[in-house]
Amino acid sequence: QVQLVESGGGLVQPGGSLRLSCAASGFTFRNYQMSWVRQAPGKGLEWVSTINESDGSRFYSDFVKGRFTISRDNAKNTLYLQMNSLRPEDTAVYYCARGGQNYQDHRGQGTQVTVSS
Repeated sequence: QVQLVESGGGLVQPGGSLRLSCAASGFTFRNYQMSWVRQAPGKGLEWVSTINESDGSRFYSDFVKGRFTISRDNAKNTLYLQMNSLRPEDTAVYYCARGGQNYQDHRGQGTQVTVSS
């Protein structure tokens, strides 16, 4: 079955960096668009970024563009999110998801990112 396991979250000060990882299994990773979505306390799911399966094209929401970088290693079946210049409003549970911006059919269990001084 499809499994997505996130790691790398934690507590970081404003302006700091974190790198999230997502280990994928149970499907042919290289054949799928992959995304990161997040859920802040008391809010709904919010799309963050997508990377294409074919040409590696990357897409970002306006609130992370220029600060976050999505990448993938198809040989390792792993998705990454490098987050720089973190802000308190980036505090959320971050989920790895199979799919694109408007539709994801599987998500992981999430990893907590807290940005606070």
